[in-house]
Amino acid sequence: MGRIIAIDYGRKRTGIAVTDELQLIANGLTTVPSHELMAWLKAYIAREQVEGIVVGEPRQMNNEPSESLKYIIPFVNRLKKEFPGMKVEMADERFSSKMAFQTMIDAGLKKKDRQRKELVDTISATIILQSYLEWRSINKERENNL
Repeated sequence: MGRIIAIDYGRKRTGIAVTDELQLIANGLTTVPSHELMAWLKAYIAREQVEGIVVGEPRQMNNEPSESLKYIIPFVNRLKKEFPGMKVEMADERFSSKMAFQTMIDAGLKKKDRQRKELVDTISATIILQSYLEWRSINKERENNL
């Protein structure tokens, strides 16, 4: 089994999270400048066994696509082209930034640390990945019960 990478894509920076090899736990990994992301992914995938990539899909409260989706779709298409054998999926990322900020408060981080946008991006990617893992587990359970 390989790892799953989650990407919280932004125009300036991208938060990245990854699972353990058993795909049980999501861990924040890093934040990468978005213009360096593809090179970073190629290097990471060359040294680690990666089974899939999950990209956060921004949606509005009414489930309509967010304005920023117009930047993410071309990125997802490029991922599919650069890594043709890789499973690439999108996952709802609504509330991930708010949840990341609340996580930092709950963890007792000082206000100065909570203002570090790189940290918010990494935590957001972790939340996206953990939500994806939970969603996948629920779907597998449903399939087994049919």
